[in-house]
Amino acid sequence: MKNNNEKNKSLLGHKLRVMSLGGLQEIGKNMTVLEYGDDIIVIDAGMGFPDEDMLGVDLVIPDISYLIKNAHKIRGILITHGHEDHIGGVPYVLSQINVPIYGTRLALGIIEGKLDENPPPFEPELYTVEAGDVINLGVFKAEFIHVNHSIADACAISIKTPVGIVFHTGDFKLDVSPIDGKMMDITRIGEIGKAGVTLLLCESTNAERSGFTPSERTVGSSLERIFAQYENRRLIIATFSSNVHRVQQIINASANHNRKVAVLGRSMVNIIGAAAELGYMDLPDGVLIDVNDIKRYKPEDITLITTGSQGEPMSALYRIAFDEHDRVKINSNDVVVLSSSAIPGNEKLVGKIINALVKNGVKVVNDSTEDVHVSGHACRDEIKLMMALTKPKYFMPIHGEYRHLYANKDIAEFMGIKPDNIFISEIGKVLEIDRKGARFNGTVPAGKVLVDGSGVGDIGSVVLRDRKHLAEDGLVVVVATIDSVGKQIVSGPDIVSRGFVYVKESEELMRSARRIAEESLERAMKNSRGDWAYIKSVVRDDMAKFIFKETKRKPMILSVIMDI
Repeated sequence: MKNNNEKNKSLLGHKLRVMSLGGLQEIGKNMTVLEYGDDIIVIDAGMGFPDEDMLGVDLVIPDISYLIKNAHKIRGILITHGHEDHIGGVPYVLSQINVPIYGTRLALGIIEGKLDENPPPFEPELYTVEAGDVINLGVFKAEFIHVNHSIADACAISIKTPVGIVFHTGDFKLDVSPIDGKMMDITRIGEIGKAGVTLLLCESTNAERSGFTPSERTVGSSLERIFAQYENRRLIIATFSSNVHRVQQIINASANHNRKVAVLGRSMVNIIGAAAELGYMDLPDGVLIDVNDIKRYKPEDITLITTGSQGEPMSALYRIAFDEHDRVKINSNDVVVLSSSAIPGNEKLVGKIINALVKNGVKVVNDSTEDVHVSGHACRDEIKLMMALTKPKYFMPIHGEYRHLYANKDIAEFMGIKPDNIFISEIGKVLEIDRKGARFNGTVPAGKVLVDGSGVGDIGSVVLRDRKHLAEDGLVVVVATIDSVGKQIVSGPDIVSRGFVYVKESEELMRSARRIAEESLERAMKNSRGDWAYIKSVVRDDMAKFIFKETKRKPMILSVIMDI
């Protein structure tokens, strides 16, 4: 058996490989991988929202084919905090590889709820850590460090590697008056920076915004004003379910104004339950009521806390706005407070809900009119503070679109980090670091895995292309029965149209299409020599040419030919 000196010597030729499988050039599905020799650690396993062109897709997760291939090397997944864009992919990862998960109590509490709904094929290894804990993972030694964010128990992670310290900020902000009284541990971060940080991986979400991010307490003051201003109206407040401190302030304001609180949305119910059970929330006696009991109280004595602040079509707020909720019906005396800001890409969805509410006479309050939301992410001066504390040799911005990453790059140059030591990466791109320096070298498989219902990864570019085609141009089906021996048409051809033209108003077009299909079938049978693929393709091509000539449209065309 090798002693420690022999083991260290055997590792001297290796390089630290740093790669992101998500969270670069995009918002969400954050996942960072560190690899050295035979050891791999993963930081976060998040999910993202689908793009507009991902029709019917529920969510997006990272491609973990590289991790599956190297599962025997993975020493653990480290969770920075419990937001969906950092933990939403955990059930899907654990469905394919059995690796231990390390996270703080609230993050693991939320993950446990997810795993109860989607249990992996084995008993998961979940290990609770606290800020200040250090865990050994092969050649890596990871320390969790408390930071402020819009969820309790958020941590940055300092990883001691054979080539130096890698500091991963997670999502953070500097809040000098946090709701739970625990300010970011800048003392410990400064000590780590004094010891020497080789690589800083720093979040970039608010890198374009100047100054400091306001404290969460400013929202509490705004909520008090709203509760006083609308004391005779029912309040419906939508926020992120994982923002425990925000939900706590809403409950406190409701209690102060003698209101009962009902919670809508499964994720909101689950997270409030987990946070209260773990001691992260204090629920005053008698304030919370079941949503089924709201009719027992006057509307002005009720606060509804709901999901749907991002306009998600299946959320409680969406169903309320479009009168599809079975227990909550809105009216012009309601006030809806959107205590959030739209994630980039969700602006249209949020606007759609606001328009529906306003159309029904509902008063809508959002962050454009009141301070009902503050970000959980660091602005430029907080990022400068992080760089000043850590004094990194190399810098790689993470968590953001191109514009956010480049804004963070500009901050790093302003802070004196050499341009040659700043690396703007892409998902799958590998940054190598050794005693000689740092450079990009190669890629690993990476991309987007689409989740549609219970299907994971079975929706690819071809399916999306077909869905887009159907959505934009519709479908035309040619149905016929033939006698391939006698080379005769037995019945049909019939033309079925969906999403192309309204048949009753286009009878002449349908008659002509039927004639073209019949002529194509007869010609194809004559020349086919029993080749079914040839017959179908002739009918499909002739129909496509005819329809485009007549309508300048290109619907999807299917030919269904049956032989007696």
